[in-house]
Amino acid sequence: VQLQASGGGLAQAGGSLRLSCVASGRTFSDHGMGWFRQAPGKEREFVAAISWSATTYYADSVKGRFTMSRDTAKNTVYLQINSLKPEDTAVYYCAASKYSTVTTLPFDFGSWGQGTQVTVSS
Repeated sequence: VQLQASGGGLAQAGGSLRLSCVASGRTFSDHGMGWFRQAPGKEREFVAAISWSATTYYADSVKGRFTMSRDTAKNTVYLQINSLKPEDTAVYYCAASKYSTVTTLPFDFGSWGQGTQVTVSS
C-alpha cells in the first residue's frame, strides 16, 4: 500500500496550490482520508479530512481557504489551497484512515504518504 503526494512547491502569499494524493496497492474508497502538515520545529498537525461519503472536516486555521475532495475512481484525494499564507509553509502529508468516517487523530490513520513541501513566500 502506497500513498503518493504531489503538487507542492513554492508559491506567493495569496496564491493557490492543489495537492494530490494517489493511493496504490489497494482501494481506499471505503476509507476516510486526511491531510496533515508539519512545519519546521513544530509537531505534525491535522489539516483536513474526508469520509468515504465525502463529508469533510477542516482545522480552524484553514477553514474557508482549503478544500479537500476525493475521486474514488482514481483512488485520489485532493487538497485545494487558496489564499496561501506564509504560515502554511510545511510538509503536507496525506494519510488513509482505518475507518470510513472523518477523524482528525493521527493514530486513526494507518497509511501515510511521503509528504510534499509547500513553501509560501510573503
